[in-house]
Amino acid sequence: MKEISLTSEMRKAVQRCVWFEAPEEAVKDTPRLAAYILTHGMPEDTQALRKQLSDEDLKQVLDVAPAGIYDARSWAYWNLVIGRYDTPPIPTRSFD
Repeated sequence: MKEISLTSEMRKAVQRCVWFEAPEEAVKDTPRLAAYILTHGMPEDTQALRKQLSDEDLKQVLDVAPAGIYDARSWAYWNLVIGRYDTPPIPTRSFD
């Protein structure tokens, strides 16, 4: 999985979307960071992320998305962006 570089744009996005964690820690988990930015980010946040993630990278991120972060609207939208017209089920938490 592609690692995210902590550019100045990305640092701002991380501080806005993952405010509860240091940016240096947040960039260590690409799928989790992407989930927060793609769900809660402003347009400039998602643009900063998309500068670093190709469509194929985004597909990989969505394939291993953590449960409990994406909302239904964001999940459907970003799957549509990568060409999935039948949106897969949103990741859910299970308490087995």
